[in-house]
Amino acid sequence: MEKNNKDLKLEKKYELAWDSYSKEDLDAAFALSDRYIDFMSECKTERECITKSIEIAEKNGYKNIEDIIKNKETLKAGDKVYAQLMGKVLAMFLIGEESLEKGMNILGAHVDSPRIDLKQNPLYEDSDISLLKTHYYGGVKKYQWVTIPLAIHGVVVKKDGTIVNIVIGEDEKDPVVGISDLLIHLSADQMSKTLAKGIDGESLNVCVGSMPIEDKEAKNRVKANTLRILNERYGITEEDFVSAELEIVPAGRARHYGLDSSMVLAYGHDDRICGYTSLEAILEMDTPKRTSVCLLVDKEEVGSQGATGMKGKFFENTVAEIINIMEDYNDLKLRRALANSKMLSSDVSAAFDPNYPSVSDKRNNAFFGKGLVLNKYTGARGKGGCNDANPEFIAELRNIFDKHGVIWQTSELGKVDQGGGGTIAYILAEYGMEVIDSGVALHNMHAPWEIASKADIYEAYKGYKAFLIEA
Repeated sequence: MEKNNKDLKLEKKYELAWDSYSKEDLDAAFALSDRYIDFMSECKTERECITKSIEIAEKNGYKNIEDIIKNKETLKAGDKVYAQLMGKVLAMFLIGEESLEKGMNILGAHVDSPRIDLKQNPLYEDSDISLLKTHYYGGVKKYQWVTIPLAIHGVVVKKDGTIVNIVIGEDEKDPVVGISDLLIHLSADQMSKTLAKGIDGESLNVCVGSMPIEDKEAKNRVKANTLRILNERYGITEEDFVSAELEIVPAGRARHYGLDSSMVLAYGHDDRICGYTSLEAILEMDTPKRTSVCLLVDKEEVGSQGATGMKGKFFENTVAEIINIMEDYNDLKLRRALANSKMLSSDVSAAFDPNYPSVSDKRNNAFFGKGLVLNKYTGARGKGGCNDANPEFIAELRNIFDKHGVIWQTSELGKVDQGGGGTIAYILAEYGMEVIDSGVALHNMHAPWEIASKADIYEAYKGYKAFLIEA
């Protein structure tokens, strides 16, 4: 029997989330963004994100797995447990009714962001100015980091193991630091270079002082004054820089953006925007059928290497520990638990920017205000390095999102030959689980200040929660 053409849905019409919102929806979306702005203003390093997330988790009943093991406790459906490693990676588990062997529903995001790191021997003086040598972290446009107010965040670990937390430049009474640029009057040679070459990596030296100590006979008097200040405030010496992890980040709070306050301006949307909405989603969960997981990892911006990156064994080891707590452990149970899992690789996408339309295929691009983004694949050019999600999994997610009233859209990362990028998706997919990239679309991705739609933040939270409930 032939169907009437009016019944045929030739293509999905992506709607503006704003058009469907009641006053209650608007209030909820803006309240979520208010909480998110506070989080982003406080948490500008991966350590700060994990510390704050653990604090929030514990307030909501999550227990440290080390205490569970130490006290020889067991775990049952509805129990909440977390594990962390080196203060830079966190896995939260809400134990479900089914055996872990049947798989988990995982929300995985990274909480490291592009930034500028201090070298291990950073402090020097040149021409009566005290400066810090740096090495940028992740994919940055170096010219975006000059002439803006910057802050110093991180830790210094002294020889006796004492950890000194450093935050300089966030309080309104604090001084800020920064990186200079050439004045326009003398920049003829610089202006003739490409954007990639205009600022050299070794020139991203941070100015931190210009006042000398009183002793006119001393050497490097300005540097000495900087060391004096650091010693008086934090009890550290120049030698302590060797065992420090100090990051240079944009100074200042995240802000409401736009005359209508419909967007959020923040440092580190990529990818803390997905990390925070994943955190909120799991905190809202009742006891699920399948165990729910919020996984926040480090090092994605530099290839996910190392102990705290997704390529490390932290997550696998933690799942093994939970199986061992709940029942007799064996390796097959672990392999089945991982292979039977489903995951949203919660990472950002690129929103269409009308200032730069030439790099996007509008029919296959995300837009502000049109909800949670599904990226079937990322990768570069010929899908190099991508995870390409299975259509069966996408169909399942379509059903889940539509059932729960989640507004969603699909996208790819620009035109085929423009470039590309990657996420942690392919790493988890290697276990055999179903994985797709799913997140919030941004303007200015990897810039010191990125922009996101409040509607998309809210829909991401709704989508992540629906996935945990239904998948």
